[in-house]
Formats: sequence, C-alpha cells, structure tokens
Amino acid sequence: MRDFVLPVDPPSIRRKPFVELLRVEGLTRHFEQTAAPAVQDVGFSVGEGELVALLGPSGCGKTTTLRMIGGFEQPDSGRVVLRGRDITDLPPEERGIGIVFQDYALFPHLSVLDNVRFGLRHLGRQAALARAREMLELVALSGFEKRKPHELSGGQQQRVALARTLAVAPPLVLLDEPFSNLDAAMRVDTRQEVRKLLQAAGAAGILVTHDQEEALALSDRIAVMDAGRVVQVGTPDEIYRNPANAFVASFIGRSNIVTGVASGLNADTPLGPLPLSRFADGSVSIAVRPEQIMLAPDPNASAVVVEREFRGHDQLYWVEDGGRRMLVISGPGQPVQVGTRVRLRVCDCVVPLG
Repeated sequence: MRDFVLPVDPPSIRRKPFVELLRVEGLTRHFEQTAAPAVQDVGFSVGEGELVALLGPSGCGKTTTLRMIGGFEQPDSGRVVLRGRDITDLPPEERGIGIVFQDYALFPHLSVLDNVRFGLRHLGRQAALARAREMLELVALSGFEKRKPHELSGGQQQRVALARTLAVAPPLVLLDEPFSNLDAAMRVDTRQEVRKLLQAAGAAGILVTHDQEEALALSDRIAVMDAGRVVQVGTPDEIYRNPANAFVASFIGRSNIVTGVASGLNADTPLGPLPLSRFADGSVSIAVRPEQIMLAPDPNASAVVVEREFRGHDQLYWVEDGGRRMLVISGPGQPVQVGTRVRLRVCDCVVPLG
C-alpha cells in the first residue's frame, strides 16, 4: 500500500477556532410505538474540518443517527442544521452531504474512473474526467482507472468510494463503520489514510464506530452513545481521563469501578485513600484505570493474582482480594506468576463518576 505524504498534525497541535458546520438538535426516532426510542433527544455539533466519532455498542442508535443526518431516515422530532440552514426535511441528494457506506456501494460493472465520476454528471465530460483523475491521484490510485472494483483490494475499494464522495466537494462526509470489512493490519493503515484525505479535501466527517481504539486514534471529538442517547461529548483525552459515568469509563478503555466515601479531593476506598481528579462528597463510585495500579509481590498481602495474559508490550493481571476482582496492566518486565500474593497501589488521581 502506497504511503501518503500529506501531513497530519496531532489534535493538540492542529486546534483551530471552532466554526460550526453542523448542528443536531433533539433527534428522536421510534420504530415501534411500544418500544423504547432507537434514538432519543440526540444533540451535538460538528465544526468545519472536524472529525467527530459516534461511538457506542451495537444497537445504541449511532447508525440511525447517521442516517437521519444523511436524510435516509426521517426523525420523529428534532432538527439537522447545516451551515445555518435547516435540512431536516430535505432528501439526501439535496443536502450536500457525502456518505461512504459500510459496503462501499461501488458499481461492479463500472471502471474505477467511471465510479469516481458518477456523481459529476452535472459537469461537462472533460471537466468530470479531469476531476475524477484528480481525486484518484489524491487517493494514490492513478493507474487503476480501468480496473473494476472486484480487481481491487478492500483498502483500494474504500479509497475509490472515498474519492467518489470527495469528488463533489461536500463540506461533510458521513462514514458508517468504514473499516469493518478490512483485516486488522489494513484497518490501521487505511484509517490514517482516510483521515489525511478528509483533511486534504477540507471536509469534516462523522465516523460511526464501535471500536474505541479507532475513535480515540482518529477523531477530534467523540460523542459516546448508550441506549439511544448521547451520554458524553469531548475530546479523546477528555473522554478517557474524565468519563462522565460508569458506562463511559468501562466502554472507553477498561476501568475498575470501586465505591468509596469522598471528601473534597480525597476518598476512602477498599484500595486505601485515593486522590480524586475533581471535587466530590459522600458516597461515590470511582473509576480506576488498570494502568493506574501498580502491583508488587508481598507474601503478607491479601490480594492474589488469579490470571495473567502476556501481550508483548504489556501484561494483564486479574487480581482477587476479598471477593473483589481487579484488572491491572503493567509493563513487559519480570512477570508476576499466577498465585502470587501482591500489594496494590494506585499511582495517579482517579475519577469520581457522576
């Protein structure tokens, strides 16, 4: 796979003033009157050039939300506003929004070039051909113009689908689980390429995914969904370091949820006194990330290692203490064997959950 040379700065470096492109207000969608809404009162915004991930487990309503934004589902209530214009009732072809489907939706009987210029029929023939070739060069597929989709790899097919979408210069591109058909190694390479292409085209994007690693690696902001609702919106760093509730703490990465009694910036817990990342008082649930826990062999300790998983760059330990089971992630150093008694120490501020 050819490498792209388009620069991509880390999100912390490429921060620009937020200019709203899309605003979603109170989107709600019922499929059955007696059932709970598939999507309920969903709202968030997308800035110019920003990539926002809709992240959540299967069935949480993220694809239905994407389809309402694209015009393929009509909401029961709520609005979709693009650049200040209410587009809620417009059909998909009048919204000016691009979409890359999960199966890419390429025309099997058309060549790569004809697939890309399919949406450019409003241009003259020569202008459409020139634009299609320009987009194929952007996605590093020059020389593949005459091939049919079945003659391409999965990653190449995806780039053709993206080139076809970007050819009409939409301000916003919707990506519905676009990497799910690729193997693990190709997924990592291809998702970075897609991010670069969106940036090069100056397009914003909404990425639907259930893959937390994908969302954390690619997006400027994440909207976490659960049971049809958006439960937290923030940057990847904010979502990971300050989860709003136990669901977010457990779904984004892994967390040990412990109870305690808080007083200001400290809490008494079964793991001992712990520093808190924000003020809390009274009984609280606390998210402790596995990498925040250090373990050390101690024959007098009550905690015992019951399982170990070696992953090369780190090791996972499951530790039991008085009926409580904890997950610990440590570096690749000297392993602690199953059955060893260990002392646990939390080495960072932990998050009280709302």
